[in-house]
Amino acid sequence: MNPSIIVIIGLIIYSISAIAYVYHWRGAVRYDTFSQFLRKSWPIFAPFNCILYMTTKRSAKNPILRADFLQNIKILRDNWQIIRDEALAIQSFGLFDTIKTVGADGYYDVGFRTFYKRGWSKFYLKWYGTTHLSAQRLCPQTLDLLNQIPAIRGAMFSILPAGSELSLHSDPIGGCLRYHLGLATPNSKNCQINIDGQTCTWFDGEDFVFDETYPHFAYNTTNSARLILMCDVDRPMNIFGRIFNSGYRILVKGTVVPNTPEDKCGLFSKIFKNIAPLKQKSLKLKENHYKTYKSLKFILNSSLLFIIFLALYGLIYLFEMLFKMP
Repeated sequence: MNPSIIVIIGLIIYSISAIAYVYHWRGAVRYDTFSQFLRKSWPIFAPFNCILYMTTKRSAKNPILRADFLQNIKILRDNWQIIRDEALAIQSFGLFDTIKTVGADGYYDVGFRTFYKRGWSKFYLKWYGTTHLSAQRLCPQTLDLLNQIPAIRGAMFSILPAGSELSLHSDPIGGCLRYHLGLATPNSKNCQINIDGQTCTWFDGEDFVFDETYPHFAYNTTNSARLILMCDVDRPMNIFGRIFNSGYRILVKGTVVPNTPEDKCGLFSKIFKNIAPLKQKSLKLKENHYKTYKSLKFILNSSLLFIIFLALYGLIYLFEMLFKMP
C-alpha cells in the first residue's frame, strides 16, 4: 500500500480517537448529545488539543489551578484596583455595548461572537503578539502591568451583565490556559463559573486559572454586572509540547479582533467579517427552508473535509517525493 495512504488512514484513526476521548472520557462533565458536543466544543481541534493534553505537565492537568505558578502574577493582584479603574472607565464610555453592536469593528469575533446575545462583552488589551492601539490609549497602566507577566499571551476586560448566563461550552484551542482576576464583581455565590463540575466564585482582587477546553458555564443572577480581567496564559508543558504549541499558536495570531477602527484586524477576523452576511442568509434559509439548509450544510461540510484530506494527502506525497531515496 502507498505510504501516503497509510499515513492518511493513521491520521483519520487518530483524529476519530481524539474526538471520542474528548467526548466520552475527558473530565467529569458530558454533553447531553453528540449534536450538542459538535455545536459547543469545536471537535475539529480535538486531535491537536490531545497532543497538548499529553504533553501538559502533571501539575497543570486539573480543570482549575491556583495562579501562583505564573511568574510575577502577584503584580496583578497587588495592583488590581488600578486595573479595575481603567476597566470601569471603558464601561463608562459605553465601549462594551458598542463592541457587541452589529456592524461595529469589534463585533465580528469568530471566537466569542455567540456570547453577545447573552449580554456578554469584552474589550481587548493585547492578543498573541498584537497590542491594541485603543488599549494603549485608554488602558496604559494595565498594559504596563500585563507586560511584566511573561506568560500572558492575550488579555481583555470581560463583562457579564446582571441576570446573564453563558451556557455550557468548551473553548476550541488548548494552547493556553485561562486566567481570571476579579475587578468589579458582585462578590456573591450567585455569580459563578462552573468548570467540569467544579465551581469558582469571582471576588474582587482574587484570581484563578482554569483549562477552558473543559466544558464550562457561567451565570450572574445578581443585580450588578461582573467585570474581570481575562487572560490567556502559557500552558505548562514539556519541551515537545512547547515546540508543537509554537506552531499551533500561529493560528491564533490570525484571530485578532479590533475594539475600534484604529486597531489591527487579523486575517481570520477579516474573513469572518466578509462571510458574516452569508451566515445571516443561511439562518434565514434554515428558518424558511430547513431541509434545503440541512442538505447544503452537509454538502459544504463534506466538501471542506474532502479538501482538507486532499491537501493533507498532497502534502504527504510531496514530502515523500522530496525525501525519496534514489
